[in-house]
Amino acid sequence: MSESPDSSPTPSAAEAEILQIVWDREPVSVRIVHEEILKSRDVGYTTILKQLQRMLDKGLVDRTPGAGKSFNYIATRPAAETRTTLLDRLTRSVFGNSTNDLVMHALGRGEVSSEDFRQIKKFINELEAERGTDEGDENDGE
Repeated sequence: MSESPDSSPTPSAAEAEILQIVWDREPVSVRIVHEEILKSRDVGYTTILKQLQRMLDKGLVDRTPGAGKSFNYIATRPAAETRTTLLDRLTRSVFGNSTNDLVMHALGRGEVSSEDFRQIKKFINELEAERGTDEGDENDGE
């Protein structure tokens, strides 16, 4: 039986931060995760170890034998799948299931660079080309 997106484990903000490091560097040791997080905030090694153990229990990561008695951690799901699950839940719970409201809020925050806008426009153009122009033409305000 396959797992629905709603039954997949949802990482907390701290777990998502760790997952990003795991995706970027896997397999990764607790020491490496700790060193990466120390670049942005002060946190103890044992805190990271405990967090990874909880993530293992939740099924967010798996571990393999590392050097000596240590373990290396790998993500159990691809980054894109986890991000989709988180975004779907955020869209439903915070934006009333409105993708439009989510995107408008994200773009209206004033923290989007010109390069980001160019990439977003390019992505929208590619989506429109894939889907055909009929869908978007209705609301172009002729």
